[in-house]
Amino acid sequence: MSYMDPIVDKIVIARVGLLLRHPFFGNMATRMKLVDASDWLATAATDFRNFYYNREFFEKMTPRQVEFVVAHEILHCVYDHMGRREGRDPQIFNIAADYCVNGLLKRERIGDDPPVKFFHDRKYDGWSAEQVYDEIYNKYDEEELKQLGEMLDEHLDPEGDGKDGQPKHSKEDLRKIRDEIKEAMIQAANAAGAGNVPGDIARMIKEMTEPKMNWRELLRQQIQSTVKNDYSFSRPSRKSQMSGAILPGCNFDTSIDICVGIDMSGSIGDDQAMDFMSEIKGIMQEFKDFQIKVWCFDTRVYNEQDFDGYSADDIEEYEVMGGGGTEFDCNWEYMKENDIVPKKFIMFTDGYPWGSWGDEDYCDTIFIIHGNDTIVPPFGAHAYYEAPVRK
Repeated sequence: MSYMDPIVDKIVIARVGLLLRHPFFGNMATRMKLVDASDWLATAATDFRNFYYNREFFEKMTPRQVEFVVAHEILHCVYDHMGRREGRDPQIFNIAADYCVNGLLKRERIGDDPPVKFFHDRKYDGWSAEQVYDEIYNKYDEEELKQLGEMLDEHLDPEGDGKDGQPKHSKEDLRKIRDEIKEAMIQAANAAGAGNVPGDIARMIKEMTEPKMNWRELLRQQIQSTVKNDYSFSRPSRKSQMSGAILPGCNFDTSIDICVGIDMSGSIGDDQAMDFMSEIKGIMQEFKDFQIKVWCFDTRVYNEQDFDGYSADDIEEYEVMGGGGTEFDCNWEYMKENDIVPKKFIMFTDGYPWGSWGDEDYCDTIFIIHGNDTIVPPFGAHAYYEAPVRK
């Protein structure tokens, strides 16, 4: 007679239950190898390839409660919480991610509530982990957070040192795991069928599978639409004035045609800021006669400066400012307060606002999103910035 480990048996039963009732989650769950990690883990954890469990923790739960915990781990993989923490406080970001994950599980009625006070508040439905983090980081101290709930799992350090038996991954391995997760999501959604994938995840998968327009081509088309078709003799730029030639150029309206907002919130790193500035210079080089208003923002607008074909070289001296939270709305408030109505507003961002994305009725908006190709703005045109390879 074969012997089945009762804890493994319980997790397997939970995975079968997910396959029957929530096939997307069940299909994702069966891809993970079950690993007893009781010697270093107090609850549960995953790197998507393996599902790590503590025997005592799972012994206390019913199979339906285990369904909740298994689906909880899957969502951390789907939303790439392991790779999005960046420089944030690890414990607080883990709590923020749990609020997002547990909220979806409750809305979708997946499994039964585990026998612990886990982090859940309907207030955070629809929020990103970054948005929740910003709120709870500023609102609660460590002791107050302990009163709000308990962690259902341990969020692994994406580049941990393998201490105490915990998994260790190289950057290349993490990249492969992210690719495996995306492929698994698409396959699991196809297996589950229409209507059996939560809306948020279905939108992510749609964005993964639909062809994306090259972001530079999108910018070119959108900016070109603000240019008049007639020509006039335009003021020469400093780069060409020494030639003595006066050349015809596109005739722009006298009003500001393009505004560019650079997201300089705390989640933006130096490399991203450098990328954003490089692309603004690229716009100026491609469109010789222009009027561009540039500013930075976090929760308010900083360092607004105007550039045209004559002053384009001054962009080299532009100083980026910011470093606080992220309020996309401050851009629209600033434009309204200063009577700025651009033909196009271009925002370079990592796509994590605190709250609203802005006023979709005020002006045409283009979001160029850096670092995450799963985010879809609720309005405006958008494309995903492909960063240059840095050694």
